[in-house]
Amino acid sequence: MNRSAKTPVPRIRCAIYTRKSCEEGLDLEFNSLDAQRESAEAFISSQQHEGWQCLPDRYDDGGFSGGSLERPALNRLLEDIKLGKIDCVVVYKVDRLSRSLLDFTRIMETFDKNGVSFVSVTQQFNTTHSMGRLTLNILLSFAQFEREIIGERIRDKIAAQRRKGKWSGGIPILGYDVDRSNPSPKLVVNAEEAIQVRRIFSLYLELGSLLPVVQELETRGWRNKVWRTKKGLERGGRPFDKCSVYAMLTNPLYMGMIKHKEDIFPGEHEAIIEPGIFEEVQRQLNKNGRGKGNHLINKYGAILKGLLYCKSCGRAMVHTFTGRGTKRYRYYTCCKAIKQGWKNCPTKSVPAGGNEKIRLQPNTGLAAGQNPPHEE
Repeated sequence: MNRSAKTPVPRIRCAIYTRKSCEEGLDLEFNSLDAQRESAEAFISSQQHEGWQCLPDRYDDGGFSGGSLERPALNRLLEDIKLGKIDCVVVYKVDRLSRSLLDFTRIMETFDKNGVSFVSVTQQFNTTHSMGRLTLNILLSFAQFEREIIGERIRDKIAAQRRKGKWSGGIPILGYDVDRSNPSPKLVVNAEEAIQVRRIFSLYLELGSLLPVVQELETRGWRNKVWRTKKGLERGGRPFDKCSVYAMLTNPLYMGMIKHKEDIFPGEHEAIIEPGIFEEVQRQLNKNGRGKGNHLINKYGAILKGLLYCKSCGRAMVHTFTGRGTKRYRYYTCCKAIKQGWKNCPTKSVPAGGNEKIRLQPNTGLAAGQNPPHEE
C-alpha cells in the first residue's frame, strides 16, 4: 500500500503591532514596545507547527494615542495588508490596536476584506467565530470606556488646577518662563520679554488697529516666544501676524488671571499688564469689531471659500468686502496680506465676481492671479 503524502502546512505570515501612548521611557534600551514585541514573538514561535512565521518588519507606534487612527506605523501596517504581505496581525492586548470601538470596526473591516486574522497574546479568542467577535467587542468597549474615564480625570484635574490659579501646562507665552524646579510648574516673569509685551499693548492703544502693530513689530524684528521642549528641541520664534497679536492682547494671563472655558480665576503668577490697560485694549478691540466671525461676510456669498489660493504665495484666500456709500464690493484676499500686511503679497486681493465665474477644473484647484471686472 502506498503511504499518502503529508499535506504541507500553509505558511502564515505574522506581523506584530505595538503601541505606547506616551513617549516617556521610549529612549530606554528595553522599553514597553520591545516588551510587547518579545511576548508576541514568543507566541508566534509556539505556533510554528501551524506554519506561523514572524515577519521582520516592525510596526511600532511610540507616543501615539489609541483613540485615533492617525498613527504612522498603523497606516503602514494597513497598507501592507492591502498589498497582500500579511496573513495575521498579532498584538499584546486588544487596546494596543485601538481604544475606539468605531475605529476598531473600521480596522477589522480591512482585515476581513483582505483575509487577515487577528490575535491578541494575552486575550485568547478567535475572530472567525461569532463568540470570538462578541468577546472582542466587549473587551474593546471596556478599553474605550477606560480611555474616556482617563480623559475625564485629566479634564477634572486641569479644571481644579485653574480654579486654584495654577498653570496647567501648554505652550509658554512671550513674557513668561516656566519654572519646573518644584513638583508643580509655575509661570515666572521674563523681565526682558515683559518689556516687549507692555510695549505691544501700548502700541495697539497708540495705533488703534492690529495691522499697524504687526508692521511695527516686523520693523523692530520682534518675534513670538522661543522655548525648548523637554528633549531640548527649540520651538517658536515665528514672526507676529494679526492672529498672534490678537491672541496676546486677549490673553488674561498677562493680567495675572487664569482662564478655564468661560471662567476667569486669580492666578499664582505675577501680572505684566495692569487691569486698567488690559480692559482699555479689550474695549478698543470690541470697537474695531474683531471677532464677529464670517457671518456678515458670507451673507454676500462666498462660493470659492476653501477653494481659492493665492498664486504668488500659495496661501488661502478668504472672502472680504469693502463699502462705498450704499455699495458693496466683494473680494478674495490673500491670508498673508491680511495677517502680515499688503506689502508681503504681490497678489493682495482679486475681485470676487469674475473669479466665481471661472469654471472649476477637477483635481486642479484654483490659483488667483487675474483681475476680472469689479462686482457690486
